[in-house]
Amino acid sequence: MIETERYLIRPLVTDDAAGIFELDSNPKVHAYLGNNPIKTLAEAENTIQFIQQQYKDLGIGRWAIIEKSSGNFVGWTGFKYIIEPVNNHVNYHDLGYRLIESYWGKGIATETAKACLKYAFEVLDLEVVYGICDISNIRSKNILQKCGLKITETFDYDDTPHYWFEINNLEYQRNKSLS
Repeated sequence: MIETERYLIRPLVTDDAAGIFELDSNPKVHAYLGNNPIKTLAEAENTIQFIQQQYKDLGIGRWAIIEKSSGNFVGWTGFKYIIEPVNNHVNYHDLGYRLIESYWGKGIATETAKACLKYAFEVLDLEVVYGICDISNIRSKNILQKCGLKITETFDYDDTPHYWFEINNLEYQRNKSLS
């Protein structure tokens, strides 16, 4: 679906279950996500089925990141269409990413999130994309900012302070012309 220099970004498939399990069973991955890692491969399979249903129902959902050189599952990136109110917003596209720990610190989240934003604004023609992160998650904050999203406020999400980020199509186009 989407290709970067080092990665393929494609819909999640059933065969990604082992990768999802490695990703979402790691407590470090869940440090800023409510500290609720999964415990079984069946939970990973259910996660994939849930996201595949989002593809059908909402036309979008998180996508797998596959390393071109090895074919390895690295994590996921892309959009979730949020249909429940978050920070007084509803029916919006949330940009997110999650990587297997051994892939942290290699620029993967930034590289793939930027490719997703390009897709959002140049293919899907979205007006605006949002992102959120726990204010203690400095790495995620930096990734969203490197992608051009701006912090517009802080809010409580699940009783934890979070940053609210936004970028609109005009800002994206302006940033693109500067780089």
